[in-house]
Amino acid sequence: MGCARVLRAAGAVLVAATVLAGCSGEEPAASSYLPERTCFGAFTRSDLEPLMGPGKTVKEMSPIDARLTATRREASCEVVVDGEHRVSVAIRRQPLGESFFFQPDPGQPAPDPLPLGDRGYVWDTGAFVTFTCQGAQDSFGLELMISGSVEHMKRGTSRPHFTGLMTKLMDVAKQQTQCGT
Repeated sequence: MGCARVLRAAGAVLVAATVLAGCSGEEPAASSYLPERTCFGAFTRSDLEPLMGPGKTVKEMSPIDARLTATRREASCEVVVDGEHRVSVAIRRQPLGESFFFQPDPGQPAPDPLPLGDRGYVWDTGAFVTFTCQGAQDSFGLELMISGSVEHMKRGTSRPHFTGLMTKLMDVAKQQTQCGT
């Protein structure tokens, strides 16, 4: 076999290896498939990126807003990546005097108090807050809950991340439910 033929064969192998390496590279970040704003407009794509991980198929299921009323008492948002739930968000409105129930997951480390609203907690995989609102027509209570998959996050970063997400969600929930108007 001549030198030119060996070099051509080696070059073809190198090109094939490069093409195959590109095909077998890491999956794209699932967050790149999200709309720029999601979950009632509360979060940006980059807000949810740490919870998404890699993936090809992303579904976001939620109403356009969380404009809760005495008759529309709840709204939820689910983000699913390749068939796996990565983010769940729920907002519930209750008449004053009805209590909200929060039960920490016994399999998780104890939650920390979250200094938001009337009562709040943050744990490794989510956050929960309740607060009272004075609306234009009546007073009511709101319950906000966020949970997410933290398997793709750096250890020790999830509680601060969920605290930030809850702060954003509270702002949107207050505005959309006309809390304090």
